[in-house]
Amino acid sequence: MNTHNALRNLLLSSLLAASAAALPALAQVSINISIAPPALRYEPVPVIATGYVWAPGYWAWHDDRHIWVRGRTIAQRTGYRWEPERWEQRGSTYYQQAGRWAPDANYRPVKEPKAQKPKHNNGRHNEARGHNKDDKPGKGPKHDR
Repeated sequence: MNTHNALRNLLLSSLLAASAAALPALAQVSINISIAPPALRYEPVPVIATGYVWAPGYWAWHDDRHIWVRGRTIAQRTGYRWEPERWEQRGSTYYQQAGRWAPDANYRPVKEPKAQKPKHNNGRHNEARGHNKDDKPGKGPKHDR
């Protein structure tokens, strides 16, 4: 009986460990250091294709120093604006804020004009052939006589 309980506990523990490993990590990494980042570098902004925005370069912390991460184009999100990565100073500590999409308060959706339907003349096709609607059927167009 004790062997059966030990085997059951081992199996349950294995299942619990496997299910915990399969769950996605929901934590966000926060970096805080006491060394100020260098001044931002100038990067020329290239011509950007429609549907993309420019995410400027920034200083990232790697191992024990700041490294420059070059700017890049990213796919645009309608109704949002890109807030680039940045460092915030609080007291003597610097905190890195990751870049993110933020709702754009100035965004106004563009309404596409509705396509106009062709005008229908209730089956009268004479006007399209150069006939007046006052013409009687069977008699051609009015001419000066």
